[in-house]
Amino acid sequence: MNQIQQSTLDFLSDLKHHNEREWFNKNRKRYEDARTNYESFVQGIIDHIAEFDPIFRGLEVKSCTYRINRDTRFSNDKTIYKTHLGAFIVRGGKKNGDRFAGYYVHVEPGDNSMIAGGAYMPPMPWLSAIREKIDERGDELLKIIRQKEFIEYFGELEGEKLKSAPKGYPKDHPYIGLLKMKSFLVSKIITDRELTTKGCFDFIVRASRTMKPLNDFLNDYL
Repeated sequence: MNQIQQSTLDFLSDLKHHNEREWFNKNRKRYEDARTNYESFVQGIIDHIAEFDPIFRGLEVKSCTYRINRDTRFSNDKTIYKTHLGAFIVRGGKKNGDRFAGYYVHVEPGDNSMIAGGAYMPPMPWLSAIREKIDERGDELLKIIRQKEFIEYFGELEGEKLKSAPKGYPKDHPYIGLLKMKSFLVSKIITDRELTTKGCFDFIVRASRTMKPLNDFLNDYL
């Protein structure tokens, strides 16, 4: 099903106000329906992305989606359940999120849904490789993020930055702004009204296609 149903948003909204195990168990059928709707939606997106990014051929949605149960072991917030549904479409599934850039599909009521992607806090040596590529070919990355369509979808590249130049790079480097970045992210908020329209599926696929050159640049380190 290539459309998020209003009932999926309604369940997540109700869960936010009844975040307890007893209520969840009583409403498990609603959760299963919402999850099925979401997973069908995301699987369709994966299959369409695979048409222009063949590395994703055969990727199954179950390897990309996150559990709704929160890990509360190291958190002061002890609420049991997440109030959103998320999937990271990345080579080999979400377990490789610290190795490759990908596409993130987030569904959360209150106009908090989004299509996002890129690389979140890439570990060494991945970050070092990205910086080396920026040092040598930063013009390529600038060309990608300055494309009219890229700006229309995502605005500008987001992510936490170092306060000073990374080790080994001069502070007056022509691409110092990019070299300081510790994450390389893009996102586009989708309202509840937009999310539940038939056109939202195609919008997310187009946004993902626009994002692909960024992900290619970030992944070109192997």
